[in-house]
Amino acid sequence: MAFVVMGYSGGAIAQDDGGVTVRRQSRLAKLISSSDIEQASAAQYQQLKQQAQQQGALAAQNDPQLNRLRAIALRILPFTTKWNSRAQEWPWEINLFKSQQINAFCMPGGKIAFFTGIIDTLHLTDDEIAIVMGHEITHALREHSREQIGKQAATSLGANVLSQLLGLGNVGNAVLGAGANLLSLRFSRDDETEADAIGLELAARGGYNPEAGISLWKKMQQATQGSAPPKWLSDHPANEDRIQRITQHLPEVMPLYERAKAQSH
Repeated sequence: MAFVVMGYSGGAIAQDDGGVTVRRQSRLAKLISSSDIEQASAAQYQQLKQQAQQQGALAAQNDPQLNRLRAIALRILPFTTKWNSRAQEWPWEINLFKSQQINAFCMPGGKIAFFTGIIDTLHLTDDEIAIVMGHEITHALREHSREQIGKQAATSLGANVLSQLLGLGNVGNAVLGAGANLLSLRFSRDDETEADAIGLELAARGGYNPEAGISLWKKMQQATQGSAPPKWLSDHPANEDRIQRITQHLPEVMPLYERAKAQSH
């Protein structure tokens, strides 16, 4: 049975009290409908779980580490609707996969996966897990997969045809219908920079220290030193750049963290 994040009913929380600012969403995302990509995501995520289950690599629903992830998610998810109003309707789901890979992701529609490798190898604290989770959730909230599929459609069509079809969704849906693997999509550096920033804010609003973003990427840097970085990091900004940008965002998000801490006492 699929686990829908327990205790979270999708309620929206209004936020007009600061935080980070980011770019506007690319118009190319409009080449595919949100509902279609979320439906495809749910199907691919289910297939991934089934394969892991058959291999004995899917953590049991009472696994302590999975419960830890769920507890962190419950503190972050209420703040997602600021970035995507559809988030309150998503059947958010979290699963833990037994793998030495240093990896985590969130597919469109709120389908979250953590690998034991990222938690165990990096010895992640709750604050650091919240940073990772906020980052990956942002990819779903900001519909980066939808945008990447739109870019693929634009490349195959050419500007003239694209200009006639923008907003109709036909072309992007055709690309998705051709079997686009949402797990293999590569996000742009702009996507990653945006996910870093919003991820910090989500973690801070949930009561997790955004300064953990610095320790997280220092750990990541140490874990990958002298070897090829994990595949999912190959096109990401360099760790040094991320740490610098995170430091620049701290004045925007630390007040949110301090307020969340004060409200929890």
